[in-house]
Amino acid sequence: MTLRQLTIVLAAGASALAASVCAQEHAPPLAERTGESDLPLEGARAGEHIEHASLSILVDPAHRQIAGAILYRIVATAPLDRLALDLDPRFAISDVSVDDTAIAPGRWRNPDGLLTIDLPRPLAAGDTAILALRYRGAPHVAANPPWEGGMTWSETPDGQPWIASTVQGEGCDLFWPCIDSSAHRIDTMDLLVTVPEALTAAGNGRLIGTTDNDDGTRTFHWRARNPSNYGIALQIAPYELARRDYASRFGNIVPIRFWHLPGHDDGVNRLLGEMEDFLAFFESTVGPYPFADEKAGIAETPHLGMEHQTINAYGNGFARDPLGYDWLLHHEFAHEWFGNQLTHASINHMWLHEGLGTWMQPLYLERTRGRMQYDAEMWRYRTQIASRVPLVSPDAVRPDYNDSDAGWGTDIYYKGAWVLHTLRHLVGDEVLFPAITRLVYGTDDPRPGAIRPVTRTTDDFRRILEDKSGRDLRWFFDAYFTRADLPRLASAREGGDLLLEWQTPSRYPFEMPVEVEIDGNRVSVPMTGGRAKLALDSGDRHVLLDPDNRILRADDAIAAWRAAQEERREAAAAE
Repeated sequence: MTLRQLTIVLAAGASALAASVCAQEHAPPLAERTGESDLPLEGARAGEHIEHASLSILVDPAHRQIAGAILYRIVATAPLDRLALDLDPRFAISDVSVDDTAIAPGRWRNPDGLLTIDLPRPLAAGDTAILALRYRGAPHVAANPPWEGGMTWSETPDGQPWIASTVQGEGCDLFWPCIDSSAHRIDTMDLLVTVPEALTAAGNGRLIGTTDNDDGTRTFHWRARNPSNYGIALQIAPYELARRDYASRFGNIVPIRFWHLPGHDDGVNRLLGEMEDFLAFFESTVGPYPFADEKAGIAETPHLGMEHQTINAYGNGFARDPLGYDWLLHHEFAHEWFGNQLTHASINHMWLHEGLGTWMQPLYLERTRGRMQYDAEMWRYRTQIASRVPLVSPDAVRPDYNDSDAGWGTDIYYKGAWVLHTLRHLVGDEVLFPAITRLVYGTDDPRPGAIRPVTRTTDDFRRILEDKSGRDLRWFFDAYFTRADLPRLASAREGGDLLLEWQTPSRYPFEMPVEVEIDGNRVSVPMTGGRAKLALDSGDRHVLLDPDNRILRADDAIAAWRAAQEERREAAAAE
């Protein structure tokens, strides 16, 4: 079946889709498996790779339903007698075939969100198969996008459909058949989205073409290379398009494209200028924009934002900020490097997306507004750190982003940024920034046209840093990533000496050097074995530890303030 045939099949099924409408209030709850993303690759999911995906989706705003058709080229990486994909079981599936051989309904099943298809013939490792199927239904509706995923069916101020998908927490299987794992990247993907003719579907990658279907609909054909699974998005509205091209320091041109609602030209033009500044910052700090052969895209959405690859969702309302930039646009754009180019191997290492992306904001302020802005933003971040659970959980433990008691969903942003802030103090810019470049690209010399996404763990970052610095950093990573309690710096006066000791549950001595200011003069104190003795010569000298607040450590004042804040919230909730 060709891409055009896929579109025709969907158009022919539009009337059946409308006839099958179920009221949203009677929609089934989200299946347990579908509600979880990034489950370990096991069974058939571990032995297959989607080399090319053609996904056609007909969107029916009036009935809040979709009809989809897929045509996947799947390569067996191990012997297979069945195929497996993730797909929300609320969808009705039909017309399943493998290599043009129809698969009877009894030989495929999807009771819980793991769609399993018996093969007409076994596949050996290296064999390929073409899978085709159709599905339709009402996607799960997002209760609180983007933090709780699903489809958002909204309206523009003049009453036209405004539709967006957000699936990071729950995964791509909320609206299309996929391998819902960060460890799996499709090589190339064609996405054909059919919508009412007054609407535009802004998509991932490059726009191949637009087709008027002579039935009141239009089909937008997008093509993306190596897309992140949760980064595939539906973003649909009566959009207008603003364009700007950026001349990169690496000699190529980056197309900047902004799909926005009518009447927002002033805000859009301002943000296009900011996007040029962001590109200059990220390319000089990290490396070349990874998807310059496609675009740096933005779509205005009815939710706050999300890092959809090459088509970032933006819903910050063009708000002015005293810091002089749009923090939301900057943060989501950072994910093109940290999330879409560099992808964590599992959700346990999600700080690699969010911590690195968050730290880029004060770094940008340092570049554009000065060191005071950097320090002020870092201190604001410091007050948000809970550190009740490890930043990187053991592989057997799946952290919960929305567990407010644990606070992990906040720590991956703010604690992650602060660990990088402390690393900067430990190893210096000359080590840290080249290490980030290698982490993101897999090379020290990334070049446009030769960039492909990489999958990373926290240990990968440690090994790169150790190679760059020539230092064993297991003590640092153990203390900050695998332990919940922050290192505590204990100090005492003993005669004319100052005694310092790092206290941490880490299995290694915490050997973070400490800068000490004595009557206005500063000295860096090595903490060999986690301890040090510093002669003061006098008991009345004024001593200040870590005067520039470069080290992430336990802080009793912040802990007491956070406890008081929580007590006030609980009291207010009880009233």
